[in-house]
Amino acid sequence: QLQLVASGGALVQPGGSLRLSCASSGPSLDRYAIGWFRQVPGKEHEGVACISSSGISANHADSVVGRYTVSRDNAKSTVYPQTNSLKAEDTGVYYCGALLGPCSIGTVTNTARTVAEFGSWGRGTQVTVSS
Repeated sequence: QLQLVASGGALVQPGGSLRLSCASSGPSLDRYAIGWFRQVPGKEHEGVACISSSGISANHADSVVGRYTVSRDNAKSTVYPQTNSLKAEDTGVYYCGALLGPCSIGTVTNTARTVAEFGSWGRGTQVTVSS
């Protein structure tokens, strides 16, 4: 079973930037496209972004257009997403997970729905954007 751990969440003031990490504590994640998801109380997990298994392609939701970058170091089995110009609406618990297909916003959305129905999210990391 692939075990992914999201980390790096923090309290950040609006307009700041935050870099998160997603690392595998089990099998290498280099064969997987990785998605990022956000959950706020009372809402379903929302797909935010993804990066392809090779790291050459990435996609993101409209909510982070122009504010998101991502890289990955497969040698370390780690993905590093970063969001700039953080807004209060970015607040939530962030999770990473292997996608059920190639990196696309559609796959991120479908994976979020599938995990919510049939899987478990595991450990997320809290991001709070507030002054």
